[in-house]
Amino acid sequence: MLAKLYTFALLGIEAVPVEVEVDVSPGAIPKTILVGLPEAAVRESTHRVERAMVNSGFIRPQDKVVINLAPADLPKNAASFDLAITLGILTASGQLAADKLAQYAVVGELALDGTTRTTKGALSMAIAAASLNGLRGILVPEANAAEAAVVDAVEVIAISSLAQAVGFLSGQLEIEPTPPRLDEWFKQYAQYDVDFSDVRGQEMAKRAVVIAAAGRHNLLMIGPPGSGKTMLAKRMPTILPVLGAAESIETTRIYSVLGKLEPGQPLLATRPYRSPHHTISDPGLVGGGSPPGPGEISLAHNGVLFLDELPEFNRRTLEVLRQPLEDGNVTISRALGTTTFPAEFMLIAALNPCPCGYRNDPRRECHCSVPQIEKYMNKISGPLVDRIDIHIEVPAVPFKDLAAEGPPGTTSAMMREQVVSARRRQQARFASTRTRQNGQMTHRQIREHCKLDTPCMNMLKATMTELGLSARAHDKILRVARTIADLDDSDAIKTHHLSEAINYRMLDRQLWT
Repeated sequence: MLAKLYTFALLGIEAVPVEVEVDVSPGAIPKTILVGLPEAAVRESTHRVERAMVNSGFIRPQDKVVINLAPADLPKNAASFDLAITLGILTASGQLAADKLAQYAVVGELALDGTTRTTKGALSMAIAAASLNGLRGILVPEANAAEAAVVDAVEVIAISSLAQAVGFLSGQLEIEPTPPRLDEWFKQYAQYDVDFSDVRGQEMAKRAVVIAAAGRHNLLMIGPPGSGKTMLAKRMPTILPVLGAAESIETTRIYSVLGKLEPGQPLLATRPYRSPHHTISDPGLVGGGSPPGPGEISLAHNGVLFLDELPEFNRRTLEVLRQPLEDGNVTISRALGTTTFPAEFMLIAALNPCPCGYRNDPRRECHCSVPQIEKYMNKISGPLVDRIDIHIEVPAVPFKDLAAEGPPGTTSAMMREQVVSARRRQQARFASTRTRQNGQMTHRQIREHCKLDTPCMNMLKATMTELGLSARAHDKILRVARTIADLDDSDAIKTHHLSEAINYRMLDRQLWT
């Protein structure tokens, strides 16, 4: 007897439909054959499936069982096929008369006692199920039901055991679909534990942070140890606009595929903040492996990627950031195929002004020679620095600002208000294009929206000549100037807007070498 049902395999962050075909036929010796390019985790499922059936009160077929996972040329490398294979065997052996089997896709790993275990990528699988014609819903482990229920176009049935799945598909047990509760989840999880009011002093740095957030510009901070660079970076997500439902689903899919969602939290409601260690490898940063998986830049999608101690990173590792910074995605090519991951993130980097960290600090003496400083700074390539819009100095904070009776710091709420106001102007400006923020403007859009009067043109020309700026740095200055004008609620870029934008190109002046 032949049984057919649908499940899904993960390819990158996408879920690909897989048809499970199970044929049980008389044989002299009981034998189970699994075909369809299964990897180790799937090949081992036959042993889990057999014990889960027996321990759930069903009979293991004493016949020849052939299980085919189609398409045959797609590698299958997860334990989420267990439940689908088991239900196929029960149907093909006549133990389950499942009228609903053709209407529901099935995913889930089984324990030896027949209970279900969590599976990675449940959200992507629910999205894929919603796009398949003829499917009414999807059966998922109970622990993944809330995550999959984010997709309201498909019924999500929470299954806690093999026996419960059999009862539902045979019509003996009614299980209500898990309802989506997006509003409730956003209200519960859209809270940050940090605030910019914690950062004393550094009001000039906060101004640069607001500009970076308003136009989604990349930011580089230079300063001695303990000046607050990491504190500023950690609080950047708190002033970005609230994460929208579509952005949340995009980002949640990446975390779901990697199994990085917090237990009990089905959806990301805050913007991600990632801060990898400087020993990270190329695949760890941009993605890779076999099959390819997303890296840190994809985990920071719609959020912030913070690289602390930038010169300590491997130079080759930093160079692979150049293409994602321009394109907003990263493509991983392997012999078996090509996978593209989203990577629209704000890059924030921090570094010390010299190897010891105290150059130009009035309170500490620096013992670094000029060749040492040049060697240290040259670890960062010019093309990468070119792609960072804003370079600022973050000096040490004086005691009067740190003292308890010192002035309170600007709060995240006050800074977010400015950012949201500037973003509204950008939304209206780019309503008919794919561009969303000033930091993403194309060269043609820069010429259209960043027109300069004669004094501004002369100032920019002098700056280009004096500093020897590249064409990319020229465009970066204009993008930042446009954002500063938006924060000032000005339609035109004025000289003080352009002057401030030029001042944010610190590394172009070689002040540290």
